[in-house]
Parts: sequence; C-alpha cells; structure tokens
Amino acid sequence: MSRVGPVGIDVRRLPWVKRLAADYAYEFAGLAPFFSGNPADKSAWGPAIARTQAYPRQRQELAQAIGAQQERRGAPVQARAAGERLADPRAVAVVTGQQAGLFGGPVYTLLKSITALKLADQISRDHGVPAVAVFWIEAEDHDWDEVRSCTVLDEELACRIVALPPRPPGDPVPVATIALGDEIASVLGELEQLLPATEFRPSLLDDLRAAYKPGVGMADAFGRWIERVLGERGLIVYDASDPETKRPVSQIFARELSTSGHTAKTAARAGADLVAHGYHAQVHAQDGSPALFRLSDARRAIRQQNGQLVVGDTSYAPEALAQEAAEHPAGFSPSVLLRPIVQDTLFPTLCYVAGPNELAYLGQLRGVYEHFGVPMPLMYPRATATLLDSAAARFLSKYQLPLAALQPQDEGALNELLKTQIPADVDQAFATTGAALEEHMRRVIDVLQALDPTLEGAARTTLGRMQHDLENLHGKTIHAAKRRHETLRRQFLRARSLAFPGGHAQERIVGFVWFLNQYGPAFVERLWSALPIEMGQHWVITI
Repeated sequence: MSRVGPVGIDVRRLPWVKRLAADYAYEFAGLAPFFSGNPADKSAWGPAIARTQAYPRQRQELAQAIGAQQERRGAPVQARAAGERLADPRAVAVVTGQQAGLFGGPVYTLLKSITALKLADQISRDHGVPAVAVFWIEAEDHDWDEVRSCTVLDEELACRIVALPPRPPGDPVPVATIALGDEIASVLGELEQLLPATEFRPSLLDDLRAAYKPGVGMADAFGRWIERVLGERGLIVYDASDPETKRPVSQIFARELSTSGHTAKTAARAGADLVAHGYHAQVHAQDGSPALFRLSDARRAIRQQNGQLVVGDTSYAPEALAQEAAEHPAGFSPSVLLRPIVQDTLFPTLCYVAGPNELAYLGQLRGVYEHFGVPMPLMYPRATATLLDSAAARFLSKYQLPLAALQPQDEGALNELLKTQIPADVDQAFATTGAALEEHMRRVIDVLQALDPTLEGAARTTLGRMQHDLENLHGKTIHAAKRRHETLRRQFLRARSLAFPGGHAQERIVGFVWFLNQYGPAFVERLWSALPIEMGQHWVITI
C-alpha cells in the first residue's frame, strides 16, 4: 500500500460544509453558548473529566450488561476488556454511534469509530485516566429504509445498491426487532456479484455471512460486523435496545412524561437562537409532546392532547404513564432529542464524536441537559475524509486540481482543465485575433458612421457574427483537445466517480465493505495510521 501522507483541506473551502460545522472548528466563540466547552481548547478537558467522574452512575451494572451483549455476539477479548473498564469509577468514555446500516453502512461509520478510538487513546495519555471508545447502535430506530441498503462501486466505479426488501406498510417497528430472513443469502450473493473480483473478496464474504445470517437480528448482525472490523482495537459496541440498560434511565423517562413538552420547547428555543445567530436548526421539535416513544408491537409516538398523553388511540393521564415508565422502562424508547440524555446518564461520556448534522442538533440540547441535571459532554467533530487510490491521487496532484472541482456532475471543470492543456500559442492566437478583429471592425464602424449612419447596425451585426464564428472555432479547438486528451478525460471521470459518486461526498455514500474488498484487512490499518483527527480539516488519504 502507498504511504503518501494525508492532504488536509480547510473545511471552509468545501462548498458542502455548512457554516455551523466550519465555525465550530474555527470560530467557536460564536457557538459557545450552545455547547459545554471547546474541545480544541486543552484547558476544557480537565473540568469535563471531573464533571463526568463526579456524576453518579450504575457503572457495575452497565459493565455487566455490556459484557453480556459482547458474550452473545462473541466479541474479541480486547473489546471485552475495554467493556470491563467501564466499571472503574475513574473511567471515561468517548461515545459515537448511528443506526444499524446494512453491512456496516457508509465509510463514515469507520471514520466515526476510528476518531473515537484515537481520541480515547489520546485522553488516556494526556490525562492519565482510563478512557474507552463506545459505539452506540441506535437499534430502536424504526426507519427501515434508512438501514436496509448498502451502496458499493462496480468494476466501472458506478454506484450499485444492494438492499433487503422493504417492510410492509403499517406501524413502524424498531430495527432491533427485525430478524434477517432467508433473503439475506440472495442479498449477499448479489453483493458478491457486484464487488470487483479481488483476492480479498472470498474472506470478506465469509465474514459477512458469519454476521448476517437468517434468524439474526438486524442490529445484532451490525454489532457482530463492527466488532469483527474494529473490536480488536478495543471498540465497545452497545446495542441501545437492551432492556437491561433501561432501568438506570427509568427516572429520565418518567420525568420526560411528567414535564411533557419541556424537552421539545427547550430544543426549539435553542434552534431559534441558532437561526438568530446565522446558523440553522437541525431539529424542528413539536411543542407539547414528550421526546419518547412507546414500545409494544411497534414504536409509537406519544402525543400530548387536551392534557392527556395519547399513544395510538389510547389516552393516558401523564402521571399514570410516567409511573409506568418508572416501573417498566423497557417499554419506552427515547427520540433523537432525549437519546443523548439517556446515553450520558448510562455512560461516563466525556466526549461525543459527532457528524456535522448531529453537531447541529446537539447544539440545541444544552438546556435539556441542564433540565435533567446530566453533565453535557464535549462534542468532537468526527474525522472527515475522501479515500483515493494512487491513480486518482496522482491525477489530482499532477494537474493541481482541487478536490471540490470533482463534485459537480457537469463537465465544466473538465473543460477548464482541458483548456490548460491547449498550447499557449493557440490561446494567444485566438486572443490576439479576437482583439484585432474588434479593433479593425471598430474602425470600419467609425468610417461607415461618417459615410452613412444607417450602415452602423449592419456593421455591428457583422462584428457579432464574426466574433461568434471565432468563438465557435475556439470551441471546436477545445473539442479537438478533448479527443486528443481522451486519456485525461477518462482519468478525470474516474477520479470523480471515486471521490464523489453521484455528486455526493464519498464518505456518506460508499459502504466501507467496498474498500475492504479492494484492500483487505490492511485497509483498516492504513486508515488507522493515516487518518488525523484534527478539527477543521477534510483529509484526502491515498490508500
């Protein structure tokens, strides 16, 4: 594998990066009221560690529940050892997570996880405390369409999607309750056909089949696969649907139901403040309803209506539903607004590794943390990167083409690049001819004005036609250059397909299984060694 170092790009130069994410790295003072501290400020970490360690948690019970999950999935010993460290009253956690995407989801799954692991190592070294990395599987999410597919690139670097069948219409059920059926075998077979034939494909498919097999839950399969890829580096995988870990947060659920609407209203006010500061609100909460779902045969929203809490067609007195949540918390699930509070009640979360959209909605929750008396962790942006092979990296370097030039799906940047390949004397000749043409025709126009002013219009029309013909000839020259530089064109389109499949950032589209198929286990090693976690940079990494 190539050992070319990563190339950093200031995220402010990337058109798809929103202002909030850019300012978080470079202008944090304007966002300080919305967060608990600036992770780029070394002095913020000591007090954050103290807050995290001081908050009472049921650490022993959490470590036992994590251990039981790991035992069920057959987690590597390094991950189990990390899970046991959660029982240490001094231990802190760097948490990240997402939904249980098919075959692990896009590349950003790895970027999040590796950021969390490297940050935990750094905290342990710098502050002398036990620090572990936790991946939270949002297993109670009910958006099946969000998780049922995986995108890979075929031999021609075209996007191809493999997917599990859609769910029948009806009440949404948590992903954790959906077991894989016999169709997973055909999906894996389709994946095998789409992935380019490499020396790594057979073992990759064997590993995937060991995790994704009939009868295994979708979230459980995801956990097994992530542990297979990163468990040996000590990543703790946590399934949020575990009923054993609902008891420590029962009072959070009960309070949310007793103060119905407070979380949503607090988040909405913070969202309005963000907008007033020139940012955007990621979550537009509905006032009045609790940030909880009721779990039974489905995951149903809880609404407030006429002083009652309504689930489906059934109404409850708020105090009655709060009592039920306190006694039977496994029957409830937090929404996106309450999930961080639940997470940081369970785990000694010193820092959460967030994607850019998560960073935006977490900025709406400082008041919610204060309401529940839970210390808000520091928020650290995940590493962001584009992964290129040596051919694509050489192409960008040779022609000094900025990465962002590859994102548009037209040929504007290609045409500009091709223009630079036309000999300078050709462009000079066109420029000189154009200037001379205009100068001489101006003289003709001046003479004609003196002779017969009515001829001026015809002369100007003639000038326009001549300029148009010259421009057409210049265009034909560019097209000739395209034909002459067909290799260059293929290189451009190939690099674009790899960096921005379908015009989208690679890390958000391409499943990391594609890279494992291309490069084998050394891919993770390369990403581990080459990926910086410095804030405010997008990294171009040659694999």
